[in-house]
Amino acid sequence: MSTLSLAARDCTTMLRRNLLHARRYPSLTLNLLLTPVMLLLLFVYIFGGVMSAGLGGGGGDRSDYIAYIVPGILLMTIGSTVVGTAVSVSTDMTEGIIARFRTMAIHRGSVLVGHVVGSVLQAVMSVVLVGAVGVAIGFRSTDATLLEWLAAFALLVLFATALTWIAVGMGLISPNAEAASNNAMPMILLPLLSSAFIPVDTMPAWFRPIAEYQPFTPAIETLRGLLLGTEIGNNGWLTIAWSLALAALGYRWSTSTFNRDPK
Repeated sequence: MSTLSLAARDCTTMLRRNLLHARRYPSLTLNLLLTPVMLLLLFVYIFGGVMSAGLGGGGGDRSDYIAYIVPGILLMTIGSTVVGTAVSVSTDMTEGIIARFRTMAIHRGSVLVGHVVGSVLQAVMSVVLVGAVGVAIGFRSTDATLLEWLAAFALLVLFATALTWIAVGMGLISPNAEAASNNAMPMILLPLLSSAFIPVDTMPAWFRPIAEYQPFTPAIETLRGLLLGTEIGNNGWLTIAWSLALAALGYRWSTSTFNRDPK
């Protein structure tokens, strides 16, 4: 077999390992999945009436707010899911299995690739589940074309890949699973400080730059535009730029940390 074939085989084996772990120990994924679902239900059914009154000059109803909030919740779901990736990577590092892998004749990068691909697949499945909850409570995407649906799916996969590489780096530098969970908390907190729940222009002037100049806001605005069939402006290019930059940074950080000789 060629070197490329051996590397692909090892990556597939590691991917299968991570998917089996996720299936056998689903509690972490389910706990992280509960956060976006509970926020979706809370903001729609408890705050939805008040929040919808602030959309469109006060003439909106609850369905308008559902359409507004669901894209942000979908991207928050990705952020929640990759926290589990950081915990999983940290657990592998601290429990000794990585030391065992280092002694085996396998492709060195296959361990990280298995975590990344497995996490992206879990993130996509989590988005589908949360999206189903959104549809059940009234979200509709009737104005989006097939091309816009495909672009929305590609955006979710690209953004999930970028955040996953960052989460892998966080897991590699964490001394234990608890620290990894804490280090990855910005993945959940940043969507709360974005346009996920309210428009940026309604925020205080001193806080607006924090919401605008972070990766989640352009991603949310792009996904919202694609799913609702509205204009996205330059948010699409900003999302691609943020995603590629985070993916490159996370990949470089993760591989250099992983390849460092253990002390």
